[in-house]
Amino acid sequence: MTNRDKPGIAFEASLFDVFRTASRITISDPGFALRALRLMRRQQKAAKVRDLWGQLGTHVPPFVIYSSTSRCNLQCAGCYANILHVADRDELTSDRTATLMQEARDLGISVMLLAGGEPLLRQHILDHTAATPEILYLLFTNGSLLDESVATRLKRQRHVVPVLSIEGDESKTDARRGSGAHQQVIDAMNLLRGKRVFFGTSTTLTRENFELATDEAHLRDLIRSGCRLFYFINYVPVESDTDHLQLSMDQVKELEARLAYYRKRLPCLFIAFPHDEMALGGCLAAGRGFLHINAFGDVEPCPFSPYSDRNLTEVSLQEALHSPLLLSIRESDVKLDETDGRCALWKRKDWVQGLADASPRKEKT
Repeated sequence: MTNRDKPGIAFEASLFDVFRTASRITISDPGFALRALRLMRRQQKAAKVRDLWGQLGTHVPPFVIYSSTSRCNLQCAGCYANILHVADRDELTSDRTATLMQEARDLGISVMLLAGGEPLLRQHILDHTAATPEILYLLFTNGSLLDESVATRLKRQRHVVPVLSIEGDESKTDARRGSGAHQQVIDAMNLLRGKRVFFGTSTTLTRENFELATDEAHLRDLIRSGCRLFYFINYVPVESDTDHLQLSMDQVKELEARLAYYRKRLPCLFIAFPHDEMALGGCLAAGRGFLHINAFGDVEPCPFSPYSDRNLTEVSLQEALHSPLLLSIRESDVKLDETDGRCALWKRKDWVQGLADASPRKEKT
């Protein structure tokens, strides 16, 4: 085992820790706890499937981020999807999305994060998740389309966890996402809590909202609203002249301390990017722990590294996992350090661009 392999192996182990934590924090609700245990058993089976594929020469990451559409009904400031993933091409068809999820299941992928754009704009997305209950889906949504009908469907699909985008209080959320966005999230929370649906929130941490968004009183308010999962993503300056919004080094260190404290004290799950990668030994992108699929089917190292040499309209997901670009990143001796709290591949985007330019394209046969 090389040092390059260690982060991926550590990430595999961390997934079991997440499911064990989910079982612990839901122990007071036998229904939730039972579902968490079932998900952990599915994860164990999926890990065995990934291992078998590995013995056959295909490296399968346990986690996939699928930006299922580039369309959105909001125009959030600094949105990476609006800037990095817009193209004059057709998105993957509904049928291809369905087969993609089936391929992911058959390869042993445990978790798929459904991003966008706004994934609930994607027709039949909840039909596809219903057909593949072996995968745990994290549905990242702005909450504006999460109505009674959607909430009822989510209640029936316990393997789909809605994660609502929020930037702190009303002023911070509406400033980034538009007037009324915060209230829409609150309404969605109330609806999900009424249906007893396990849900979480996602916050993009900037230098400006850090103190509020990671404040214990704020988090406890959200817990009282039913939130049991907190997803923190450090701001990546994909928009020009926004470097000043990145977390300071003092805030990076403070976040690490707060996460450790909250994980011991609060009855919920905390997931942080790239902080959790730092703890696991470095960048997990390019298939080491996860990869990204954009709305048009390009298989990419991560959402902030929009380079690809394989497209799922031309090859299967299993074939795409043999991407020379992904392999060259994984096997490189370039140190993908994230101890400054910043995305390693974004910092080295010129290097990744060079690898992508040199990588042969795989055409449909």
